[in-house]
Amino acid sequence: MSGSGSAENLPPRTLSRVAREVRSLLKDPPEGVKLVVDPETGTPASLAELQAEISGPTGTPYESKYFQLKLVLSADFPASPPRGYFQTKIYHPNVDMSTGAICVNTLKKDWTSVTKFAHVLSIVRCLLIVPFPESSLNDEAGKLFMDSYEEFSRRARLMADVHGRPRPFTEMVDCGNGGLDNRTGQKVKELSGDAPSRSELKRGISSATMSSSSLPVHRGGRSMSGTSMRSSGSLSRSSSVGSNGGALRNSGNSKTGGGVKNKKKSLKRL
Repeated sequence: MSGSGSAENLPPRTLSRVAREVRSLLKDPPEGVKLVVDPETGTPASLAELQAEISGPTGTPYESKYFQLKLVLSADFPASPPRGYFQTKIYHPNVDMSTGAICVNTLKKDWTSVTKFAHVLSIVRCLLIVPFPESSLNDEAGKLFMDSYEEFSRRARLMADVHGRPRPFTEMVDCGNGGLDNRTGQKVKELSGDAPSRSELKRGISSATMSSSSLPVHRGGRSMSGTSMRSSGSLSRSSSVGSNGGALRNSGNSKTGGGVKNKKKSLKRL
């Protein structure tokens, strides 16, 4: 189970430091990182449990997807490091698949009492670019990363497509707008929902398979529906032109032939 923190457990001096860092994160966030705040107050829901959103770095299996995580502060922070958890399911050597716990040296042996949240979040995003399978929490992903990066990348991308958000959280849902999707205006089923249900996935795959299999495919893999229509149209036009042309030639020949015969008869009379 992922941990949770309460601001009541933090001394006033610690709360003051956290508040300063939060203001700094909101004013000048690290690249690809955004603090998740309450849309009404513009501040985190809890200073003891900071939530952030990370954009998948370019050139990685997580590209173009958004992932939420949280940093949970203990009562003796900053003497001890916060605990990091991905709230969005992600396939990564250094992230526990069941709890979302993050294993990174910055939150362990490299932690110091002056380490900033901005640095921690930047390091976690860098972890998506360069994992450390030597200290993995997901042994399968760590082994696959070492043995076959292509297969690791395929599985990581599949998980990212299912669980990662296609747009930033703050753009998808406006809590102050009655939980509506800002783009469609429709009610959002689940603010924290990661994945569609298995039955929804099966229906989507089934319908996609049926629609694609109904079209003929040429050797290059593209649908031939447009080609067939164009070629059949061309054939019908050429055949009609050919037949019309033949008819015109026949009619023309018959008229010409009739004219020659009449001239011959006239000459005989003379």
